[in-house]
Amino acid sequence: MKLRRDIFQAIADPTRRAILLLVASQSMTAGAIASNFDTARPTISKHLQILTECQLLTQEQNGREIYYHVEPQKMNEITDFIEQFRKLWDDRFNTLEAIMKNYKSNT
Repeated sequence: MKLRRDIFQAIADPTRRAILLLVASQSMTAGAIASNFDTARPTISKHLQILTECQLLTQEQNGREIYYHVEPQKMNEITDFIEQFRKLWDDRFNTLEAIMKNYKSNT
C-alpha cells in the first residue's frame, strides 16, 4: 500500500525545505542538488521523490538529464493555509497593542 503524502509532511523536513529553496532560484539536476548537501545521493533522491510525489517539484527531461523545478501553484497551497493564521495573529497583536497603549496612558 502506498502512503499518500501531503505538502505539509514534505516541508516538515529541513533538508526538503533547503532543496525547495535551492531549486526555487534555478532548475537543477539531482546531482547538482545533491552536491549542496553532506548526505548520500540516495538520501537526496528519496527527498526529491517525496517532493515530486507531493507536486512541490516537477521533473523535466532535457537530453539525458532530469531537471527539477519548483511548482509555484502547489506552493500557493502552503501560503493560503498560513495566511489564515497570519490574519488571526495580526488581529491578536493589534488587540494586545491597543491594550498596552491603554495601559500606558492610564499609568
